[in-house]
Amino acid sequence: MLIIGAKGFAKEVLEVFHQLKKVDKVAFYDDVNTDIGDFLYDIFPILKNEAQVLEFFKCNGNEFTIGIGNPKLRYELNKKFMALGGQLVSAISPLALMSSYDIKIGNGCNILMNAVFSNSVCIGEGCLIYYNAIITHDCEIGNYVEISPNVTLLGRCRIGSFSQIGANATVLPDIIIGKNVTIGAGSVVTKNIPDNSLAIGIPAKVIRNLEPLSAIYL
Repeated sequence: MLIIGAKGFAKEVLEVFHQLKKVDKVAFYDDVNTDIGDFLYDIFPILKNEAQVLEFFKCNGNEFTIGIGNPKLRYELNKKFMALGGQLVSAISPLALMSSYDIKIGNGCNILMNAVFSNSVCIGEGCLIYYNAIITHDCEIGNYVEISPNVTLLGRCRIGSFSQIGANATVLPDIIIGKNVTIGAGSVVTKNIPDNSLAIGIPAKVIRNLEPLSAIYL
């Protein structure tokens, strides 16, 4: 398993594989940072270029997951490593609490411990669901969405692709949050939020328009 990234969130993804008892063939990839050395925790190799990636895929299988949090960057990295022959897979903690019926999770999601999923929940590709997030019945989350720690999504709400929901935010039932939206930490969303917006507060209000997604993300 190749984890893309070797700092920050990548270490949290490593813990998921430790919980799954699947760390014997884990390696990391980082061609950006120059201060990380050749091994993480003196155990796990850190690959630095595409030639090393191709050799790793040849010897260890082509599965990879993304250990970086930024939604747009996660999408771009998925495309890059799929072009190298990789297969995007999810990393789902066995300590996440999953209900019994109609849960759909797309490829390449990272779901950390103590996240709670109710029945009839749909999660798109490449999403990140952090510790203690609660996703209740009939919620729909698009592709490459980041759900921060302690977020609560209440019944039937919908989150558009490439959006980020800040820590401790609450989204009330039936709310629609558009694409490329950032919800500030601790906010309570009581009304629909349009695409390309930054919203904060209790109740959450749009305070700034964000640059629209470029065509490569659509």
